[in-house]
Order: sequence, then structure tokens, then C-alpha cells
Amino acid sequence: MRPKDIERIYRTAVPEDLPPSYKLTWDTSTLELVKSRIRLRYGTNPNQRAAFYVPKDSLWEHAREVKTGKEGLSQTNVSDIDRALRILRYFDKPACAVMKHLIPSGFASVREDLNLETVYVRARDCDPVAAFGGVVVFNRSLDRETATEIGTTFVEVVAAPGFDSEAVKIFEKKVNLRVVEYSLSDLAKTCKFAGDAVTNTDLEFSTLLDGSFIISDPFLTSIRSRGDIQVVTKSPPTGREYEDLIFSWYVGIGVRSNGIVVSKDGGTLGIGAGQQDRVTAVRLALEKAALRGHKQKLKGSVLASDGFFPFRDSIDIAADYGVSAIIQPGGSMRDQEVVDACNEHGIAMAFTGERTFGHF
Repeated sequence: MRPKDIERIYRTAVPEDLPPSYKLTWDTSTLELVKSRIRLRYGTNPNQRAAFYVPKDSLWEHAREVKTGKEGLSQTNVSDIDRALRILRYFDKPACAVMKHLIPSGFASVREDLNLETVYVRARDCDPVAAFGGVVVFNRSLDRETATEIGTTFVEVVAAPGFDSEAVKIFEKKVNLRVVEYSLSDLAKTCKFAGDAVTNTDLEFSTLLDGSFIISDPFLTSIRSRGDIQVVTKSPPTGREYEDLIFSWYVGIGVRSNGIVVSKDGGTLGIGAGQQDRVTAVRLALEKAALRGHKQKLKGSVLASDGFFPFRDSIDIAADYGVSAIIQPGGSMRDQEVVDACNEHGIAMAFTGERTFGHF
């Protein structure tokens, strides 16, 4: 097969004849899922059929393709948008997630007078190598300036709650770019905090090899503000560190476990995800940040961990890079050893009392 033929595989839609709808019934309730108006060109890989099913009056039912590209969205594109929205729902101020393989390569939110274009650049440049060919999702309508900046590199999908006419014109010139519009009011209706009412459409379904599946509640955090975390070190975080700790905790909700998020001033500097051990995830997040040109910014940065630290080795590595505050669940048999290490290095540490594992 010639290289051109192989390339064409990734741009060719796979026909599917899957059912037009599914019904899930339990007790006296029925949840009906119908095929979305967003048609998938294929599943995770080009040899897999795929169809997108949505419940009535849901976030994805109201979403639409503003621009389809050559053959529309793939399953991975939709999944990346979804993972970004799981983070963006926690941010009221303008924010941007740059996604790659279900993990944010960068995330940023407005601090002070930053415009949306600058927020995007901060998210992209957290890891511009990983951002190449990624999916970019905003929680604000896009303007011409932001669209122009997006067009300077290869982006596969852009999703936002709106686009001005000049932004659409710029995107129309990009043959392989897909553009999706969703409803910000629909996103605001989704549950996100502990205590929010969970409905049938909020439940999470995980399928197994033999057709079995697991139903679970969605992850809902109990962390709303600094008053919900417990400082366990001699020195508390500063005001700016508190903001970055909460910011990093929310970003970490969308990161594959073991997940580490390093941030400063409302923007990520490094993300370590999907590792089998936590110390490697810590090292990866910090080493990547330094490799991408953020070494100086790491001094005074904060670190969020989706699970507890079993040993002090991660703390020692974080201290070497200049991390000044850490947020983590707590609950390890060696919590005191970890706290002592933070006190030795002058690092503030806070416990959340909850874990944010993302096994997806």
C-alpha cells in the first residue's frame, strides 16, 4: 500500500448500519438514546464502525458541526471534547483546554486582563509538541484574533459555545479542520459538585469485553474553595498559591491516573498522566515542563496529585524544581513522612480528603 493510500484511510468514513436508537430500562425508568446529528467517520481506529447516541435534551443533542472538514468527526474527536468539558465546567472565567488522546496537554484560564487569544496561547504553549494536531475547546465564543492564532498551527478540532462571523471565515480556509458548537447553558446544567442532584443521564457506563457493563455515579468533587482543603504543613499556601491549587485540582479531574498537574498563575506548565507509579508521573510532569522551556516558571509553581503520595520521593523531586505548594488527597500510611518532607523543603501542602482517579 502506498503512503498516500494509507493517509487516505484516516480521512475516509466507515459505513455503519448500527441501530437508530437504544433503550435502557430499569425499574419504571427508561432512557432512550438516539443517533446524534453528528455522524462519526469511524471509531477509535479507521477499521471500527461507530455511531454517536445521545439522550433527549442533552448537551450533545444540542451540539452541532459548524464545519465538518473532509469526513467529519471521529470517536476520538468527540471523546476529547467531552474530556475537555469535564474540566471546563468548573471554570466561570474564560478558559481553554488543548486535548490530546483524552488528556489535556495544556489548560489555562483568565487571570487579570488576559484576552481569549492569550489564554489559548498559554494552554497551547504549555506543551506545543503535544498540542500539534490536538483538539481545542473553549468556554467562550471565539473571536477573529483567537481564530487567527489557532490557524498558525495544525489543529484537528475546535469546539466552543459560539463563533463570530470572522472566526468562521478564517476556519473555512482550513480544509481538514472540524468546528463544533455546543451550548454553554447546557454545560452549566451538568452536575459537578458533591451534593448536586444526579439523574439517569449523569450516570457513567463502562463496557467490558463480554458485553457486561458497570454503572457508577459520576465523579463530583467536594472542593469548592480554599475552605474545603486542609493545610497540613507549618506554612500555609499564599493567596496566589491557593488559587493555583484549586485550579490544578480541577484540571486534574480530567487527567488520566496516575495524574499530576503542575501550574502557575492560572495556566498549566506540565502534566504527567497515565503512569503506573506516581513518582514517574511527577518526574514526567516536571521534566516535560523544563524541556518545553518553563524551567524558570517552575520556581513558585504548585502541584496537584490525583492520589496520595506513598513515599517522600515525589516531594524531593518537586522541591528540586522549585515547587512551592502541593495539593493531594492524603490517606497514605506515610502521610507524616510526606508532610515532614514538605516542611523540610518549605513547601506548603493541603489535603482534600478525596481522590480524583480517572481510569478511562
